[in-house]
Amino acid sequence: MLQDIIAGKTALFADGVQTVLRAQENRSRRVVLLKGNLVQNSRSESRGINARVNLQGTYGFASIAEYTSEAADKVIRSATENARFLARHSGRHLDMPSSPETGFVPLNRTIEDTDQKTLIEICQQVDAYVAEKYPDLVSRTVVYTEDSQDRIVYTSDALNGHLVTPRCYIYVMMTAESKSGTPVELFRAFGGFGSFRDQFSHIEDLYPGIDELYRRVKDKAEGIYAEAGYKTVVLGGMMGGMLAHEAVGHTVEADLVYGGSVAGPNLNKTVASELVTMIDYASSVDGVPAPLPVFMDDEGIRGEDALLIENGVLRGYMNDRESAARYNMAPKGNARGWAFSDEPLIRMRNTCILPGTHSVDDLISSVDDGYYLIESGNGQADLTGEFMFGVTCGYEIKHGRLGRALLDTTVSGIAFDMLKTVDMVSDTVQWSSSGFCGKKQRMAVGMGGPHMRCKIMIGGR
Repeated sequence: MLQDIIAGKTALFADGVQTVLRAQENRSRRVVLLKGNLVQNSRSESRGINARVNLQGTYGFASIAEYTSEAADKVIRSATENARFLARHSGRHLDMPSSPETGFVPLNRTIEDTDQKTLIEICQQVDAYVAEKYPDLVSRTVVYTEDSQDRIVYTSDALNGHLVTPRCYIYVMMTAESKSGTPVELFRAFGGFGSFRDQFSHIEDLYPGIDELYRRVKDKAEGIYAEAGYKTVVLGGMMGGMLAHEAVGHTVEADLVYGGSVAGPNLNKTVASELVTMIDYASSVDGVPAPLPVFMDDEGIRGEDALLIENGVLRGYMNDRESAARYNMAPKGNARGWAFSDEPLIRMRNTCILPGTHSVDDLISSVDDGYYLIESGNGQADLTGEFMFGVTCGYEIKHGRLGRALLDTTVSGIAFDMLKTVDMVSDTVQWSSSGFCGKKQRMAVGMGGPHMRCKIMIGGR
């Protein structure tokens, strides 16, 4: 854990100049077993300080890979000098609104470090379970991965705080041989926010999920190719989460709106079915902690939920302080940087389409001829909302019942057009918090969604 050695440095902030000083440590732990063999065993830490100074909309930034009192002095001076130099040449005159509050956001939890030997032993235990119970697999991989951010932030005119974001996961990957002799693969991530002890004190709790993964990979080994075309589908929660993040979420990040995204001309217009409401949650969801809670961002703004789509109508963007001033919106705490050397960017936190009123069984039984799409291995989208996602796990639906599993395929479309076809939404939400968003720099994000019945273009063989 970082010890606070920068609290007194606010005295060095220039009068009347918006300044943020951030100390940060990132940690990473990783263990990989391939068919029982240890092929990766790594631990890393990076630590440093940065300062960002804003003069009428012109930013000066400086960072240093040291965590000392002298390093804090250096970055404050350098960032201030950079801002003054750039301001003389930028011609910008954007007045930032005052922050809605000041004060200190207390440390939300501690970071616990588990020794590498324990991490290896747990992976070996999981691998032994898979190897003994499912010896017919062609290959198996068990991965333990952990990352954390430990941030101390002091500002000239907003909140200060000390916050940590630890998360850890065990990935189980299985490879089986298909009926044609080619390999098929599936994986599942177990874990979430918190330390090793929070997530994996009872490793046997993972076994039912591992058993389900095996059943699905064996189904896939007997799978068929989807019939290409514009089809009625039931998107699983993880597919809906990928859509919410990649195809919609990025288009409503205000810096990308300013860059020309499709959301710009569609504010307060219908972009989806009235069954679709989408929120970027900050620290809690319906009274329980969000998958990756963000209590305060790297501009000193308290994390609040950002309403993006309400009953099909685009209502807002995700903002930093500058874009909030530009679009006359309130910042909600979306400005975050991944490492000490990164400036904060507008980032998603826990982005989700809200649940509806139907059961998952209702959705599946309502489809006469279509597909149930469960998992996506990857996805891409652009600022028009046009997307293409890989589908790694799915089943055909025939006369309201699940049929044969699908081999890998793709889905594509334009997000706002596809969302207008949503006509049933499930009453439960699935969340994932294991991924990274790659917008210019990494960022840990949560995403989720309910099951949705809609129409989508699916690829074939």
